[in-house]
Formats: sequence, structure tokens, C-alpha cells
Amino acid sequence: MRDPLIILGPPRSFTSAVCAMLGQHPEMYGLPEVNLFVAETMRERQGVIARPKFSEHGLLRVVAQLFMGEQTVKAVTLAHAWIEKRWDRPWVSVFREVSERAGGRILVDKSPRTVTKCEYMQRVRKAFPDARYIHLVRHPRSHGESLWKIGGPYAANGLGALDYSSDPPRLDYQKAWYALNMNVVTFLEGLPSDHRTRIRGEDLLADPDRHVRIIAEWLGLRTDKAAIDAMKHPERSPYACLGPANARFGNDPNFLKSPSLRPSRGQGKASLEGPLPWREDGVGFSPEVKELASEFGYR
Repeated sequence: MRDPLIILGPPRSFTSAVCAMLGQHPEMYGLPEVNLFVAETMRERQGVIARPKFSEHGLLRVVAQLFMGEQTVKAVTLAHAWIEKRWDRPWVSVFREVSERAGGRILVDKSPRTVTKCEYMQRVRKAFPDARYIHLVRHPRSHGESLWKIGGPYAANGLGALDYSSDPPRLDYQKAWYALNMNVVTFLEGLPSDHRTRIRGEDLLADPDRHVRIIAEWLGLRTDKAAIDAMKHPERSPYACLGPANARFGNDPNFLKSPSLRPSRGQGKASLEGPLPWREDGVGFSPEVKELASEFGYR
């Protein structure tokens, strides 16, 4: 199989849109959140992703689409059985099966859970030493505001968005932005420079023609007009809409509601200065967040 392309970015960093875009290239296949890198075997994986329940939806939809030929309630039920038969297999065996069924195209994975632990990223590197990685970033203010709209235990428990300097601890989404992006930075430092790149999601969505061409050239893929135009239609992905009742998600819900490419999707003025709207005490970004964001080119 061809080495995969892994998009590394925290949740709400345009990963769903960008993966769906790249997946429309004739030589690539964009996956939803399949969460295959979190454990060595499929049985162990099931324990890691048991909650929230929608964490399983992405792989169910992929198996239904590629192996059953459709995404219906019945096909997803069969996909459950397909996965259970492989519970004692290593994750990479399932990944290779999916790749073969996708016609040998480059699989593009964007599972945000991958960046929550460095061991998950190292697991990919061990299995695919020549995989390529895109570090997809978003301004910490718009990223935090997006998480704020979700709010609650998901951000606190799953992403580490708690500020323990206050008593009691309070939600502060900049904590998640910093921790998850630093996980990616630390991991990528150990890779050859030609195996990794960093892209601001806002830039890609504002000028897709330029940036998808750069990515395709970097991967050594076609850059003709048909290939570039195809990548501007993420809505054509089979995972760019709500799935059947027993596997509704697998991608960001907002993307599923409106998957078509819009130049405004990634735009908006955001600043590293000023109080954070999700905090009531007037606190702004911490010095370390400002420093890392500046390294990414944000102001």
C-alpha cells in the first residue's frame, strides 16, 4: 500500500474540511475520524474509544461504504460485525484492508484524537516510517471560540482544557490549544523535514487553489486542473453528510451540515491580544500560547 497522509490538528482546526478536500484528489482517499491509532489491537481500541459513542461512527461508515457498498442502517450493522471479527487483529491490518479496498489510493487520516498522546503518533510512525504529516493549525482565539460553542465535559475531560491555577479549576480552551499543538510539534521534530509540513487552516481555505497545489506537489501527485478542481469540492466526499441513524457522525457536525467550500469558512479577524470571551475574569492568552501562536504566524 502507499504510505498514508496524516493530518495532525486539535479538534475544531478545520481537519474535517481539509481532509475531505484532499480526499477528492484522484490519487487520495479522505477518511473520517476512524481513530485507529489509539491502541495496538482492535479490541484494545474499543476500550479506548468507548466514550463518547460517536467516536466509532467514522470507522463504521468507512467499512459500510467500502465493504458493503452503501451507508445504511443495515450496512452499518454489518460493519459492526466486520469490526468485531477483527478484534484480535492489529490496527494496521485493518488500515491495510481499508487501503486495499480504496483502490490503493493514499489514505488521508484526520482523527483529532491522534494528537492527544504522542504515543498515538509514534504508533503511526512505527507502522509507516515514510508517512507524510500535515500539522494543521488554527488561531487560538477562533479555535477557543469554536470549542466554547461545544463547551462542557468534552473539552474538559477529553482535551485537557482546564486551568488548575484557579480554585476550583475552570475551563480555558487555550490550555487545550497549547497542549495538543505542542504534542504535534514535539512529535514532528523527530521527523525528516520532507515528511512534514505546517499549514494554517485559514490560509488554505482562503486560497485553496494555491495551497492544495502545494500539497499535491509535495506528495508528488497530479497537479492538473482536474485534480485541483476536484479538491475544491469537499461536499463530494461520501462522509460529508450525516450518516444513517446508527452512525450519524464521524466528522465535525458543523462541517456535516454545510460541507461545501466557502472562502469565509476560515476567515475572520482574530487577535492574540485582549480578554478571552470564554473567561469571566478578563484573562488573556498566556505568554506560552502567544509565543507558540507567533511561531505559527499568528498575531
